[in-house]
Amino acid sequence: MMEVLYIAVIIILAIMSGVLYKTGLNKGLEKGNKEFIEKLKSEKEQLKMEIEIAKREKDEILRNAQKEADNIVKSALIESKEEIQKMKEEFNRELKLEKEELKSMEERLIRREEMIDRKEQNLEELKNKLDKEKDETLRLKEELENKVYEIANLTMEEARERVLNEAKEKYELELAQKYKALKDEYEEDAKKHAQWVVSIAVQRYASDVTSEITTSTVALPTDDMKGRIIGREGRNIRAFEKMTGCDLIIDDTPEVVVISGFNPLRREIAKRTLEALVADGRIHPARIEEVYEKTKKELEDIIKEAGKEAVMRVGIKPLHPELIKLLGRLKFRTSYGQDVLEHSIEVANFAGLMAAELGLNVELAKRAALLHDIGKAIDHEVEGSHAIVGGQLAKRYNEKLEVVNAIQYHHNEVDPMTPEAVIVGAADAVSAARPGARRETLENYIRRIEQLEEIAKSFRHVDKAYAIQAGRELRVIVQPDKIDDALADKLARDISTQIEETMEYPGVIKVTVIREKRSVAYAS
Repeated sequence: MMEVLYIAVIIILAIMSGVLYKTGLNKGLEKGNKEFIEKLKSEKEQLKMEIEIAKREKDEILRNAQKEADNIVKSALIESKEEIQKMKEEFNRELKLEKEELKSMEERLIRREEMIDRKEQNLEELKNKLDKEKDETLRLKEELENKVYEIANLTMEEARERVLNEAKEKYELELAQKYKALKDEYEEDAKKHAQWVVSIAVQRYASDVTSEITTSTVALPTDDMKGRIIGREGRNIRAFEKMTGCDLIIDDTPEVVVISGFNPLRREIAKRTLEALVADGRIHPARIEEVYEKTKKELEDIIKEAGKEAVMRVGIKPLHPELIKLLGRLKFRTSYGQDVLEHSIEVANFAGLMAAELGLNVELAKRAALLHDIGKAIDHEVEGSHAIVGGQLAKRYNEKLEVVNAIQYHHNEVDPMTPEAVIVGAADAVSAARPGARRETLENYIRRIEQLEEIAKSFRHVDKAYAIQAGRELRVIVQPDKIDDALADKLARDISTQIEETMEYPGVIKVTVIREKRSVAYAS
């Protein structure tokens, strides 16, 4: 910029010099021109300096301008980026709103479409319904026309019959409602009458309250007898417990030994065996076995007498000898702490009283009631519930079909054939529900003991199994010719594993497998 100004000044001065020269100025002017030129040179030098200064200022200005331009560009870039980001965010917000609005519109359109489809479907259904009603109306009209034509040709009796049938169909619902009301009323009356019959039977029959007895005591003449019962190194007491399956408790109680066992039949045999041994005075394993077998045979006679006595107490016609024997075995069975034979006699008396009040067959009711639990006399190895098994036993020994059905019905396992069967079930429930008749604690304990023995007997080559020590020990007697010592160890482990998997019990149960080989020879 300054260089251009400098050139322009020189050109102007040259032009002025030429003009002055051409106009014929005098020498004085020429002198003045020299001075002017000198002055001009001086000004030129000064101008060069100013130009140099101007260049430096220009460079400084350019540098500052460049810096300022760079700053402006940077600032503009930053502002533009922020603006772009803001615009992008705004665009995204607007886009999101538009998408949401489009989605909402789409959903509204879908709902509207579904509504239209439903309306079309409803209209179609309504149309079909109207078509059906129209067809039905036409059909009824045709039927009425046919009826009119038919009635015109009917006699008075035929017309009356038709009118009655139509009236019957018309009022059939009303008749059914009245029938239901009368039925409910009669059922309520029957329920009250049944309650009255049961209350009369309960009031007329009084029975003892059962107690939980799982032990028997045997009196000793002296305390010295306890040592003889135990035997050398305990061999006598071990032989006795193994043979009878009961625990023999010998403590500090003077002149008394306690026999403990959950099975009343085993406990009774053990008690009688010990009493005989004490009376005889000879106590050793061979003598224990001899007296035990003799006592078992004697108890068979006692069982038969108990069965005969039960039949006499109830007052029914004689039973088959095998049924009498099974009935007597119930004397040594318990159910929830209740003597099963006494329970059966009680049920028979209840059933007889209830049958008499209702005017039914008293003999049939008593007979079926006395035998209703006969299935409990069979060992637990027999499959099936005691009601079904009892019915099968009664049928085997020629009891009537009505008796068999009543026995099997008393736990609702079959349908009743006679009112007496229902009475037997009701009498059984009354006996069981009578206050003090049963105690479930003992039954649960006995079930646990029986389950222990059942688990042991479920294994092959097991001859006998006894749960003793209140179920804390299980003694398993195996067949010695089928089980060796190694298999005996394995059997003990298998039985204990089975008990752990299938039973819930407190504490620890000891499983003892006994393998005993006897060799007997006679010298003559």
